[in-house]
Amino acid sequence: MSKSIDWTFRGTWPHAPQWFEHENGRMHYVDVGPPDAQPVVLVHGNPTWGYVYRRFIEALVTEGYRAIVMDHLGFGRSEKPDDPDLYRVARHGERCTRLLESLDLHEATVVVQDWGGPIGLHWAAKHSDRVRGLVVLNTFVRRPAGPVRLPLPLKLFRTPGVGELMVKGMNAFVKVFLFREGLTHPERLTTREKAAYLAPHPRWRDRTAMLVFPREIPSGPEGPVSDYVDEINHRLVPAFQNKPVLIAWPMKDVAFTPDILEEMWVPDFPHANVHRIDDAGHYIQEDAHDQVIPLLLQHLKA
Repeated sequence: MSKSIDWTFRGTWPHAPQWFEHENGRMHYVDVGPPDAQPVVLVHGNPTWGYVYRRFIEALVTEGYRAIVMDHLGFGRSEKPDDPDLYRVARHGERCTRLLESLDLHEATVVVQDWGGPIGLHWAAKHSDRVRGLVVLNTFVRRPAGPVRLPLPLKLFRTPGVGELMVKGMNAFVKVFLFREGLTHPERLTTREKAAYLAPHPRWRDRTAMLVFPREIPSGPEGPVSDYVDEINHRLVPAFQNKPVLIAWPMKDVAFTPDILEEMWVPDFPHANVHRIDDAGHYIQEDAHDQVIPLLLQHLKA
């Protein structure tokens, strides 16, 4: 990757990089704010990186919190080995857990979105004694009850040959889904912000992780990913029945549709503070940060 990239993107990402050495590859993360402050862990999905939480970090640090945001292997500034097996969801979950364990966090709040749910909640379920509460954006961590319906772009990305051409060749996951189909207000993304999302994956070989994720989506209740999230769910639900849970859900998400909220999250966490964000698509951090960040801060202060 070119060393000439301005990784601050004209000051929109001013954070000093930190590194976690893992046998699969070096992982990048940022740890911003007072080291003894209450930690907030924010976990991204596909094909974004820590940059998607840039406004969240600024707000959290301003209010005196400690913000921790990692880049999964294959994303952001983390290394990008060209080996699909390294990017299975369970392996992402193990690496996330190892990184967070190295930080020895206590009284943390975990914020998850998209694949950040199965990845970040793996640590939260395993170390619930270290987690104060959860903030759930559009994600899943439950075995599907039946066949899973997918929007057309994700169906194409899963198709052998077609997926390679679209995701690794044309960078369509970023240019089509992140920049257009996944947003209610794509016009709000600036040229600078688009450059920040394009920078981590300049070549065909750098986009392997992006292609694996849509192919990891369970097609139904059976399979390794369904088993993986079911195991997390069985730990997570009882562990957080008496802890604060905030859910902010984009109602125009073409992937995580409102029925996932009503059928999976509301029954599992009936005590949760649920907010349905009407005018937001899949990338809720971009479409509705002005609504979600105040909810997050209120949740932390409650």
